[in-house]
Amino acid sequence: MSSAGAPRRRRWTEPVGRALAPVRQQVSELIEAWGVAWRRSMQLRVVISTLALSTAVVLVLGMVLQTQIAQRLLQNKEDDARTRTETGAVLLERDLAGVDPEREGAQGELNNALDRLTNASAADDQQATAGEFRAVLTTSSGDGAQVSAGPVEDVPATLREAVAAGTLSSQYTTTLSEQGVEVPTLVVGQPVRTAVGDLEFYLLFPLTAEQRTLGTVQSTLIVGGLILLLLLAGIAGLVTRQVVRPVRQAAEIAERFADGHLDERMPVQGEDEVARLAESYNEMASSIQVQIQQLEEFGALQRRFTSDVSHELRTPLTTVRMAADVLYASREELLPALRRSSELLVAELDRFEALLADLLEISRLDAGVAELGAERVDMHAVVVRAVEAVRGIADETGTPLELDLPAGEYAEVDPRRVERIVRNLVANAIDHSEGRPVHISLAGDERAVAVRVRDHGVGLRPGEASLVFNRFWRAEESRARRSGGSGLGLAIAIEDARLHGGWLQAWGEVGEGAVFRLTLPRTVGDVVESSPLPLGPPDEPAPRAETAASVPTPPLGWPVTVPPHPPADGPGEGR
Repeated sequence: MSSAGAPRRRRWTEPVGRALAPVRQQVSELIEAWGVAWRRSMQLRVVISTLALSTAVVLVLGMVLQTQIAQRLLQNKEDDARTRTETGAVLLERDLAGVDPEREGAQGELNNALDRLTNASAADDQQATAGEFRAVLTTSSGDGAQVSAGPVEDVPATLREAVAAGTLSSQYTTTLSEQGVEVPTLVVGQPVRTAVGDLEFYLLFPLTAEQRTLGTVQSTLIVGGLILLLLLAGIAGLVTRQVVRPVRQAAEIAERFADGHLDERMPVQGEDEVARLAESYNEMASSIQVQIQQLEEFGALQRRFTSDVSHELRTPLTTVRMAADVLYASREELLPALRRSSELLVAELDRFEALLADLLEISRLDAGVAELGAERVDMHAVVVRAVEAVRGIADETGTPLELDLPAGEYAEVDPRRVERIVRNLVANAIDHSEGRPVHISLAGDERAVAVRVRDHGVGLRPGEASLVFNRFWRAEESRARRSGGSGLGLAIAIEDARLHGGWLQAWGEVGEGAVFRLTLPRTVGDVVESSPLPLGPPDEPAPRAETAASVPTPPLGWPVTVPPHPPADGPGEGR
């Protein structure tokens, strides 16, 4: 049975599930759209909050009013009914003073007495106050035969016990009408004394009129509450709109201002708080515009000055280079002191030419004219060429280079720029490794490739990982650099990484060495979301936030502030 029932259930549930899939999709889209509207619209939140609070207030107020009205109606009804019962009891005691309920023919006399009471009540003005009623007259329940007139079966037993005890009592109950409909009824009873014995007198007042009145009150409260809620929602919407519209306008103007439209200003209308906000915003925007213009002019002047100086220095540098080469070529014929001077002159000229080349590259990057000559290459070959370019420095210092460079990691990059980045990172690692091994690794995933350079030298103090990419920053001026860097290598490296749309990050700890990680997208235009290689050491947990830092770079063309040099014992130039 179970094995046969399961396929049948699947045959029924699978089509139903497929049929309900579009409905579930629409419901989820509506919920998502509602969530977006709730988060983005302050006016919607204020109106709905006002409507919810107003609904609670209206419900509580309506319940209180309805309860008070119902209690007042029932209290008035009960007071009038008791008065009517007392009056009727007086009339019955007068008419039935000599009647013996146990003798034959007493039933007719009781009926006649009730008829006279009903006729007398019809002509009485009090009938209009108490309302319609039905009368019951009966002997006390006991062992003998009971004589009664009227619907005695509608009188509750508990009420009969109270009346039999000789008290005027009342009770709410439910009776059936001639049509079989349940009708709420107020029953009031009082004993009637005769010469022979006591009778029980009851008046049954149907509460249909009060029920209609309460229904009318309830419907009036509901309609009035709905109209009030709609009015409150409209008022809240209008009031909130007066506040939200200027704020929304200010947000739009601020977004356009942030996009570069520096002439955007808020209109000032009136003298209220919003007007003062607009004036303050306009003053702030004007101040920011002036400062940005000054910075742009200063940055343009700085770039132009750097470019002009670099170009102007090439001509005398070429002349000096020619003269230095002549002296260097004939150094064997010179005196020892002059021979040493010629060697130093050539070495410093090499460093000067490297500095000029870096300055020209920085000026091109700042001007935004640098182009990315991307091509699909194997990163293994690019990294190997960069490592071989600085292997001579490693051999001079006795620094082992440990390579983990798998082949087949292809990516669309500019080989010249990537090779320059890796060459700079490896040269820095050699300078600061103090003879310990430098590990260079390469890895990739579906979206990105990464190159990681790890040294085991002096490391970086907390906070220095965010400073190593600043131009001309040095952690220790006294440290001698074997690679003869210009102090711009890492600044150019980070600009090259940004040109690729990638990351260049640093990590370090004092005594543990430093790590530099280059992460590039496999395809030009992709966004790098994660790196295939960890930033910290492979045998240690991820670096702490205060020691691992992404590269902070200012916008192109903005001046760079060189921080003061921290105390000695840190890494050297560019670190």
